[in-house]
Amino acid sequence: MMNDDIDRELPMAIADTLRDREQTLAVAESCTGGLIGAAITAVPGASDYFDSGLTTYAYDAKRRHLGVSREALDEHGAVSEPVALEMARGVRDVTDTTWGVATTGIAGPTGGTEQNPVGTVYIAVSYAGPWGSETSFSSASRYVFDGDRATVRARTVDQAFEDLLEAIDGQPLRESTEP
Repeated sequence: MMNDDIDRELPMAIADTLRDREQTLAVAESCTGGLIGAAITAVPGASDYFDSGLTTYAYDAKRRHLGVSREALDEHGAVSEPVALEMARGVRDVTDTTWGVATTGIAGPTGGTEQNPVGTVYIAVSYAGPWGSETSFSSASRYVFDGDRATVRARTVDQAFEDLLEAIDGQPLRESTEP
C-alpha cells in the first residue's frame, strides 16, 4: 500500500520554480512507475503546473504514447540514453508542456546485464523553448544506484527532480514585455 509520506522538499522547489516562470511539466515514467507524478501531486496546487504523468513500462507503450522509435528500442534497448531522450521529448510534445522528464532503468532485483547492471537508470529532461527562439533542448544522464528495488526507485525520483531543477535554473527568465 502506498502512503502519502513523500519528501516534499524537491517537489516544492519545482512547484515554486515552475509557478514563478509560468511553465508546465509532464513526466514519462518507466522504472519509477508513477512515483514522480505521485510526489509532484503530493504538493497542494500541483494543477497549476503539472499536466500529466504517463507510466510507459512496456516497449509498445513507449512507442504508442510517446512516439519512441522502434529503431531506438531495437538498437539500444529500453534502458538507454536514446530511449530516455525520445521519452522526454515525446511526453513534452504530446502534452504540449514546457518541460518533459523521463525515467527508464533497471530497478531489480533481476534484469541487469554487464553493460547495464541492476540500479542503472537513465533520466532525461526536455525543454520546449518559445517557437523561433531555437532554445529547445534535451539532455540525459546515466546513473547507477546501489540498493534494493525500492531504494533504486526512490533515488531515481530524487535525481529526476534534481536534474529538472538544474535544467530549469540554466534557462534564462523570459523577457518581460512590461515597461
